[in-house]
Amino acid sequence: MIYHIASLLSTDITALNVVHYISFRMIASLLTVLCISLGFGSAFIRLSQKFFRSKAREHTPQNHRAKDNIPTMGGLFILFVITTTVLLWCNLSRPEVWIFLFCLLSFGLIGFWDDWNKIKYSRGISERSKFYAQILCATLVTCAWLFLCTPPTTICIPFLKQYTIDLGYFIIPWAIFIIVGTSNAVNLTDGLDGLAIGSLLPNFATFAITAYLAGHYTFANYLHIPFAGTSEIAILGIILIGASLGFLWFNAYPAQIFMGDVGSLALGASLAFMALASRQEILLGIAGGLFVIETLSVIIQVTSYRLFKRRVFKMAPIHHHFELLGWPESKITIRFGIISCILCLIALMTLKLR
Repeated sequence: MIYHIASLLSTDITALNVVHYISFRMIASLLTVLCISLGFGSAFIRLSQKFFRSKAREHTPQNHRAKDNIPTMGGLFILFVITTTVLLWCNLSRPEVWIFLFCLLSFGLIGFWDDWNKIKYSRGISERSKFYAQILCATLVTCAWLFLCTPPTTICIPFLKQYTIDLGYFIIPWAIFIIVGTSNAVNLTDGLDGLAIGSLLPNFATFAITAYLAGHYTFANYLHIPFAGTSEIAILGIILIGASLGFLWFNAYPAQIFMGDVGSLALGASLAFMALASRQEILLGIAGGLFVIETLSVIIQVTSYRLFKRRVFKMAPIHHHFELLGWPESKITIRFGIISCILCLIALMTLKLR
């Protein structure tokens, strides 16, 4: 909205031309989303205490029973501040902005459906229903992205400058897998105060930088990465950073509110879309390595128990394993956040080491 108003008035008020600069809107959107988050976060928590009382998840350590009745569905507030800031500062004539919002809100709706059932009926929707809904939303996002944005269909391989793989229309199942897989991986990681959001922050920063580079022809050509025209995605990444920081203010240990599936599913899908739009989804496996580890720990645990009736970990996902080993919750969150930062730095290094 502000971008378009400035475009109309810039001929008469030349100072408004500054709004056209990506760097200016990145900073302005970050400050905007932080102000909204910190200014209205406490009010949303008071509202959540009336309507969105949580219950500890199944298959969690016994000490999590103490978290019963802490407000949940903080993801609703995250989606609100993100959407508001996007509408204020982004170029709304760009289709990727609307596709991003659809991705964010559709996966948020799935999470809301699951969270509401947990509150009202003490159990979420079935895994099959959730999975089918995710496949449907991811398919719509992928098709809209491919046919409205016409991105390159090549995959960049880290460390290999000249070697790329052109997927053609096979990019559709590939993109669906990336979106659904990342969404669920972030959802699995959301088990301790500040853990998921603290691990997402460096990932959002990584792909905001990647999107900026892939949206700048000179930088993209210099780094031998596809020029994807994703400069507007960089602003979306900065908005995600600001919203995450604002939520972490209230979600840090001991948490005043939880994001719920409405937040984790939506933010995970949004991260995946940023990686896809930048044509650097392989980097997501490196930068988001912590989410990969969390997911693998669940797969290993389930497979081992079904085949051999033995558990590899004390409890899965793996953050609960360390919790049962006696690690304090805050220490797990900080250490996992450090690991996530290191993995993101390694991912950024690969952009140059080609």
